[in-house]
Amino acid sequence: MGNGKKTANKYQYNSVDLSGIRNRNELRVINMMGQVLQSYPDFSQDVINIQDIYALALNLLPSRYTQGFSIVLKEPVTDEQISDALHKAVQRVRDNPTGPDKKYESD
Repeated sequence: MGNGKKTANKYQYNSVDLSGIRNRNELRVINMMGQVLQSYPDFSQDVINIQDIYALALNLLPSRYTQGFSIVLKEPVTDEQISDALHKAVQRVRDNPTGPDKKYESD
């Protein structure tokens, strides 16, 4: 039913490799995550929580997809917007935990 031919590389359509197209915010969110999580010393940083925070923060930001050879002249998403998205994501994960540590003390 899909439009693409199945291959071993899931980021490939027919013979076109699409793995080099990335959301520019991905690395920016990862790089800022440690700084933001320092504000939540009692927050459980298990695998599920970190993945949830990462995904939620990216979903709160506008997508910025580029190819590996793209030239970016201006970055419309500020560090403050990324920090705000991460703080919102942490708070949402704390309020709705899905990882193994499902009980958090309220502030």
